[in-house]
Amino acid sequence: MKIALINENSQASKNEIIYTSLKQEAEKKGHTVVNYGMYSNEQDHQLTYVQNGLLASILLTTKAVDFVVTGCGTGQGAMLAANSFPNVLCGHVTSPLDAYLFGQVNDGNCIAMPFAQGFGWGGEVNLNYTFEKLFSEPFGGGYPKDRVIPEQRNKKILDGVKAVTHRPLITILKEIDQDFLNSAINYPEFKEYFFEASQDQEISDYLKSILD
Repeated sequence: MKIALINENSQASKNEIIYTSLKQEAEKKGHTVVNYGMYSNEQDHQLTYVQNGLLASILLTTKAVDFVVTGCGTGQGAMLAANSFPNVLCGHVTSPLDAYLFGQVNDGNCIAMPFAQGFGWGGEVNLNYTFEKLFSEPFGGGYPKDRVIPEQRNKKILDGVKAVTHRPLITILKEIDQDFLNSAINYPEFKEYFFEASQDQEISDYLKSILD
């Protein structure tokens, strides 16, 4: 898998810690990690958790990445924002157990984590164990294992529901506030990583037109 890390402005100072932990555990399983920022609180370009939800949808819809790790102070706002956009199935993950069960039972493509709440002494240790359990087995394996068939069936039902209840992303991109869209994508790292990896030419062309 190709995994994107996206931090928002309130927790940007933890980007290096999160990236190091995520990269360490993901690479053990043969995955790659792309750091979409934010990299520090001092960065001129600021990302909110709402913008990160939009970015997650863009990256996943275009298959620029296969999985997104994001978050905010509590992780709750980031989860809500991510799930408001199409093609994102985001879980709120606070612990190794959450991570394992989300991957095995829910088989999602995005997690939102709390990077302030409960992130004290040993916070980086919890990150390591959480990412370790998240990637410990292929997603969708079921838990308990004898529940795998109904859990996979429910996941397909949910995917079908989301396909009906969400409009196509390209439609949303054209109708959403264009200043908001521009502020989400107009920074060097997005432009460097996204356009090289995107597999959706229509979305790529539209986003280029916004940036021009």
